[in-house]
Amino acid sequence: MQRSAFSLVELSIVLVILGLLTGGILAGQSLIRAAELRAVTTERDKYITAVQTFRDKYFAIPGDMNNATKFWGDDNAACPTPDPNGTPGTCNGNGDGRFDVSAVNGGTGEMFQVWKQLTLAGLIEGTYSGLALTGTNNSSDPGVNVPRSKLNQGVWNLQTFSQAGHPMWTDGNYGNTLYMGAQFGTTSAYGKVLRPEEAWNIDTKTDDGKPQQGSVWAVHWDDCTDAGASTTLNGNYALTVSSAECSLAMRNVI
Repeated sequence: MQRSAFSLVELSIVLVILGLLTGGILAGQSLIRAAELRAVTTERDKYITAVQTFRDKYFAIPGDMNNATKFWGDDNAACPTPDPNGTPGTCNGNGDGRFDVSAVNGGTGEMFQVWKQLTLAGLIEGTYSGLALTGTNNSSDPGVNVPRSKLNQGVWNLQTFSQAGHPMWTDGNYGNTLYMGAQFGTTSAYGKVLRPEEAWNIDTKTDDGKPQQGSVWAVHWDDCTDAGASTTLNGNYALTVSSAECSLAMRNVI
């Protein structure tokens, strides 16, 4: 009985096809990732511009604005001292120039009202609750109270932050900070989302390429950089590390 089998030519053709498919998939993944990284810079510029435009128009920063309900009504369910008009809207801030966290779990917080007020002012798209989750007073949920990035797992936050001795933040005064990281459990968006080379690329395009200098600082310094301590300000990105070990803080955006 004669048995049929693949010839060497046929096997070669199959291997070539498999190689092309594999190469195409990998190339496609690289193109998708490159587009996501470009989106980070675009989103950064969009949110900083929106906050600064809001300040120029309303003479206050969003979220912190102490007369916001005069423009958009009050959110009866969330505001600690609602105005009498009863229109569902936003909550006033305290006007101290900071993006403060919520006073209580699940309550209103300036770091969340900022996104709601930017949408009410027509400066960004989306719908945001203005409230922390019930986990902690600074707990975030992408697409619910903070924006989701086009970067896979990326989340944006605005918060006033001053740091000393925290295991993942370089010591320093960050001021009003636009932060991009990954959702970390249900309590924060400070998780790692970028490879050091990717963080360096974004930093170089928008700032000075130094992880603890200028306006863009790397978070998770112990894995993202070669710095030996949180007080080291002259480190470099750990460019040989191939896993996601970084997130980025854009300091003093307003």
